[in-house]
Amino acid sequence: MVALKELVSYTDTLLDIGAFRDYCPNGLQVEGCAQVRSLVGGVSASRALIEAAIERGAQALLVHHGYFWRGESPRVTGMKRERLALLLGHGVSLLAYHLPLDAHPELGNNVQLARLLGFEIEGPLDGTDRSKGLRGRLPSPLSGDALRGRIAAALGREPLHMAAGPQSVRSIGWCTGAAQGFIETAIEAGLDAYLSGEVSEPTVHAAREGGIHYLGAGHHATERYGVQALGRHLAQRLDLQWTFIDIPNPA
Repeated sequence: MVALKELVSYTDTLLDIGAFRDYCPNGLQVEGCAQVRSLVGGVSASRALIEAAIERGAQALLVHHGYFWRGESPRVTGMKRERLALLLGHGVSLLAYHLPLDAHPELGNNVQLARLLGFEIEGPLDGTDRSKGLRGRLPSPLSGDALRGRIAAALGREPLHMAAGPQSVRSIGWCTGAAQGFIETAIEAGLDAYLSGEVSEPTVHAAREGGIHYLGAGHHATERYGVQALGRHLAQRLDLQWTFIDIPNPA
C-alpha cells in the first residue's frame, strides 16, 4: 500500500509531465482514497472501465485518456456527471497521462509498440520530439503485405493498408493514436512506411502522392501497451496490486 500523494508524485516525476504542453491535465484528475493498494489500468476512462475497477476493489485508476480535454464543455452533466459520480462515490482516484506516456523512452506507447512489432528504434520521427513519433528500421526487409500481416497478428486486428510505397519495406516511422497527420513528416524523411492509429481522408492522398505505405492500425489497439508497462513498473516499485483491463474498442 502507498499514499496517493506518493504515487502521484513518483509518476509525475517519472514521466516528466512538466516538460509537455498537452491537450489535458496530466497526473491526478480525480482525488479518491488517501491510500492505494489496488491499481487498475486501461486505455480510456470510460464508464465500463470505471465499473470494472470498482468491481475489483481498486483505489486508483490509471489511464492514457482521461478527462478535461481542451475545448470541451466544463459543465458536469450527463455522461461526465455519471463517470465522476462513480469515481467519487467509491473513492477511486483517476490518474491520466497523455503525451508524457506517449513519449517516455522506456515505458511510452511509441517505444512499447516498437518492441511488440520488432522495430529497431533510431530516434524521433521529426528529429526532436518523441511524443510526435519515432523512426527506425525493420531487422530485415518485408513486403508491404508481410508487414501488414505482422501488425495484424501482433495487435489482433487487421490494419487499413495503403500500399503506395516500395515493394520492399525497410525504413519505417510510427506514432500511436490519432497521429495520421505526421505522415508528411515520414514522407519528408524518405521512409518506406508509416504506421499510426487512425486515418483521415487526406491521409490516403498523402500516401499515394508521397509513395509511402500507410498502416492505420487502430487508436485503441496501438495505445494499449504504454499504460501496461507503466502499471507494471509502479506495481513493482511501490508494492501495488496491478490489473490491466482491456475494454474492446474497434476505433
